[in-house]
Amino acid sequence: MKLSVRLVALAAVIATAACAPQTSGDSSSDKDEKTGTLRVWLFQEVNNAPKEKVVESVVAGFEKAHDGTEVTVEYIPVETRAERIKAAFNDPKSAPDLVEYGNTDTAGYVKDGGLADVTEEFGDWDEAKDTDPTARQSVTVDGKVYGAPYFVGVRALYYRTDVFDELGLEPPASQAGLISTAQEIRAARPDLYGIAVGGAYTYGAMPFIWAHGGELATGKGGSYASAIDTPAARKGIEAYTSLFGDDNCPAAKCAGMGGNDTVTAFASGKAAMAIGGDFSHAAIEAGTVKGKYAVVPLPGVESESIAPAFAGGNNLGVLKSTSHRTLAVDLMQRLASKKAQGELFDAMGFLPTFSDVRQQAAAKEPFLKPFVATLAADTKFVPASPAWAQIDASLVLPTMFQEVVSGKKDVDAAAGDAAKKMNEAFGSVG
Repeated sequence: MKLSVRLVALAAVIATAACAPQTSGDSSSDKDEKTGTLRVWLFQEVNNAPKEKVVESVVAGFEKAHDGTEVTVEYIPVETRAERIKAAFNDPKSAPDLVEYGNTDTAGYVKDGGLADVTEEFGDWDEAKDTDPTARQSVTVDGKVYGAPYFVGVRALYYRTDVFDELGLEPPASQAGLISTAQEIRAARPDLYGIAVGGAYTYGAMPFIWAHGGELATGKGGSYASAIDTPAARKGIEAYTSLFGDDNCPAAKCAGMGGNDTVTAFASGKAAMAIGGDFSHAAIEAGTVKGKYAVVPLPGVESESIAPAFAGGNNLGVLKSTSHRTLAVDLMQRLASKKAQGELFDAMGFLPTFSDVRQQAAAKEPFLKPFVATLAADTKFVPASPAWAQIDASLVLPTMFQEVVSGKKDVDAAAGDAAKKMNEAFGSVG
């Protein structure tokens, strides 16, 4: 049969979270059709072409193995994933069979009743035994597995070697040094951001909070309380928001920027530094700074220390509403296989979730060293609560940062309001 993948980039703005339909949690399909069309939603990357190539190869093999099947792939914006996916949970007719989702969303999506329990299939999958424990934990809720880990990632500091050489600078060894270096670059080169930062770049801001001894929340299991307004967390917020201004990254331009925006600014030569992931490597290599940059761990408060990084990554999950469960599980395992993850690393720089494949990747790519060092130093995660999806979708932390950098509120007031919203979300899930 004809091997085809329709790749559709969804750029339209999706309805806001407040307008998204409430999920029913009762959309399980009793069908398991062995032919037909499977719909897949994957995330749109800054430079998506290499990812598309890997996916096309996997899908071609899947279609060849399953006569009478066709796969359509849509690439959806990361920023609007929450609204899009939650709406799909409530409307099986418009829902995909398989979806890529952030590992921070697992608990919330399980609570919403949208993801299928694939514990048995995951246990029978030969390659699953080599999944690293942290990655496996990211698809597990109350002992049950709701997907397959797709890749893991941490962030570090990208910097322009040509600009640093021109100005006689060394990579910053502390967060205070990072701030002063960014300001020095901006003063000498007003055409550049010293470091590109974004008011909507939550995972770029978190290391500043953690490095100062702050936490997002305290607790475990089903009981959490916000800690974003503690003195230590407020120091981290102050450090991060100090980077917004005419002396580095003007608030008028940078307050609304997200992570992809900051990476794009760096890749296009508009910034001397940026906080980017190992998964940002392909996009930066495709930019104008190719051959003129290096990477070091993001520094902590103390000189030569490494700031704790968010242990990020994405998973693949089968929707409970699928009428092609067996096929969807097979496609999930093919996309998340060792072979595909190795190819995705080669194409995008995404770190594999299999320990043996990751070791092979690190051995052949020296650019991974600062990211491996960051993983070894310390990593943090968001609260393992279904409330986090609500907090994330409601833009609680970006709103807090943006209120500070715009001058609308001071750090104490903005953090206090954010803490109140977080606690309301934690309380709403019991």
